[in-house]
Amino acid sequence: MSPPPDINVTPLIDVLLVLLIIFMVIQPHREAQLPVRAPAPAPGELGPQPETLILTVSGDMQLELNSKHIEVGELLPLLEGLMERRPLYTRTLFIKAPPLLAYGPVVLLIDLAKGAGVLTIGLVQDEGPTEKSG
Repeated sequence: MSPPPDINVTPLIDVLLVLLIIFMVIQPHREAQLPVRAPAPAPGELGPQPETLILTVSGDMQLELNSKHIEVGELLPLLEGLMERRPLYTRTLFIKAPPLLAYGPVVLLIDLAKGAGVLTIGLVQDEGPTEKSG
């Protein structure tokens, strides 16, 4: 009966060690060839940040843009003028409405704002009273 065959791993380990040494020697030379660019310096002053625009809608559809009363017909031209002066990333409008206001008027305001160039619209629930007491 013949002995079971065994694999001699000594030559394999020798080859792996030689390859490891070769890769360790080559590696520092490959890193030196990578182009390196320093980041651009940050601008000293970005300028004043535009104020946040909040369109407040009351239960009887009275509109206020940053606490200034406006009519629905004035909204589109006013927002267009404001958005033309702003960079793209700051064209944001928040619409604040009471929770019991119908869905349709708010959709109309969103549509008007998008038509005026507003890119981001946030909806804020008004925490004030939902009905006028008289």
